[in-house]
Order: sequence, then structure tokens, then C-alpha cells
Amino acid sequence: MERELANAVAEAIGAATGTAFTVRAQDSVGGGCINAAWRLDGAARSYFVKLNSPAREDMFAAEFAGLEALRAAAGVRVPAPVCHGATPRAAFLVLEWLELGRGGEAGHAALGRGLAALHRVTRPDFGGSRDNTIGSTPQPNRPVGDWVEFWRERRLGHQLALAAARGHRGRLQQRGDRLLAALPALLAGHAPEASLLHGDLWSGNVAFLRGGEPVIFDPAVYYGDRETDLAMTELFGGFPESFYRAYREAWPLADGYERRRILYNLYHVLNHLNLFGGGYRAQAEDMIDALLGEIE
Repeated sequence: MERELANAVAEAIGAATGTAFTVRAQDSVGGGCINAAWRLDGAARSYFVKLNSPAREDMFAAEFAGLEALRAAAGVRVPAPVCHGATPRAAFLVLEWLELGRGGEAGHAALGRGLAALHRVTRPDFGGSRDNTIGSTPQPNRPVGDWVEFWRERRLGHQLALAAARGHRGRLQQRGDRLLAALPALLAGHAPEASLLHGDLWSGNVAFLRGGEPVIFDPAVYYGDRETDLAMTELFGGFPESFYRAYREAWPLADGYERRRILYNLYHVLNHLNLFGGGYRAQAEDMIDALLGEIE
């Protein structure tokens, strides 16, 4: 990290914490495919810093707000958000530095119980107080009172429109439109509460402290059907059975989850199509066909 940027981040940390912070050392750390990430060390404190272009300042502001909401719910540990901002060279988000270890079966069981507790935090409508991002894709969260409408307009319809704008037309859009029209039938009889969600809960966004306590991060927070979080945990390899068993013991799932899981994970597959292209189009089309096959 350039010295000028590191000093600007250190100044922001000092303003947010009320204690001056001077960077003594810095190291680049894994930040995924969206952001760069750094560890900043001072005399007695360390911080995790995410960087992106200045145009991404609002993305970090939304992530900061999402982490605050998850932290206030106290269901699962999240890195404490410290501050965010931007310089002419970069936008930044600063979080507490956590020393990580391994969770094992007990850690994943604690994650399942904690996620169920998080989902017990509810509100009357679906959405959120502000838009945010899923990866780097804009995620609209304007609240509505009907879950079918929210999933159709703010989630699947939104991703399908982005896919069309990126040239993914033809059969994907034709079958996608039929699926949007079929959502009332696919979700008939299902009336979920609007639960507080992590929103992007796959294994890459979960870790464990050295004592085994689970930690979740990189959220895309909104209020919606709790099953969407559960579904995504199964999309990229899944979690250990101890996680699912503990969650269901704390809060059993309703009948029909297996079909809704496909519907909810379609959103993330479409998002991966829009972010990365490649074979995600065929996967999305297969998922749409499977869903339509349930009612056609």
C-alpha cells in the first residue's frame, strides 16, 4: 500500500477510534477476486483493510452498514467495522483484525445455532434500508411486503435483466420470463418471515477463531426468507452435516425447501454468470428448466 494511502487510512482509524494510529508495518493478504486486502500493524493494534477504486466507496459504506446490523443482532461473530472512506486513489473499509484457526465439527455446529439465532431477527417487510452489492453486482433492496414480488423484481428479474444487457439473451431470457411468471405457483403456500440475512453465505465467507468460534464476513445483508442463506451454503461444496443438524434443531425448515433451494440458488448462479460468464449460463438454464418442470 502506498505510504500516502496508508497514512490516510491510519488517520481515519484514529478519528473513528479516538486513539491515534501509526502504521508500523503492512502486509498484503488474500482479498478474493473483488478487492485488494491488507493488514496494517501499529504499536499495539492491527486492522484488516479492504481496498478498491474510489468509485466503490458506496459499496464499502453499504458493507459497513451490513456488518453493523449483523453485529447488533449478535447471532454470529463478525469482524467489528471500524471506518470507511475514500481518497483520490482508493476507497477503503477498515475492520478489526482477527486471528483465525479451525472450527471442526463443534465450530460448524455453533455456526448453525448462531445462524438460526440471527434469522430470528425479523421485520415486517422484505429488503433493507439501502441497496448494496452481491460480489460487485448492485443488489437492490427497496422494501416490499410480498416475498414473491421481492424475489421476482429485486432478485431474479434484476439478474436476468443484467444478463440480457451483457448479451445473454435467447433461451435464457425466454425461459427466465416464464419462471418469473411461475413464481406464485412455485412459492404457493410458503409465507416466510423477513429474517435478517447474511446474503452471501458460502464457505469462503466463513472462518473460525483460534478457540473455534465461528465468524462470518463479506455480507450482502437484507431481510428475506431465511432459506436463502441455507440454500447458498449448499451451492459451492456445502458445510459439514453438523452445521445443518444444529440449524434444524434450533429452527426446523418447512416442507418444500429442496425445491426452493434451487430457486434461491439460481440468483447466485445468475450473479456468477454476470460477473464471470463461462459455464454459469448452462447451469442457470438447467436450474430454470428443473423449476419449470415442477409445474409444466
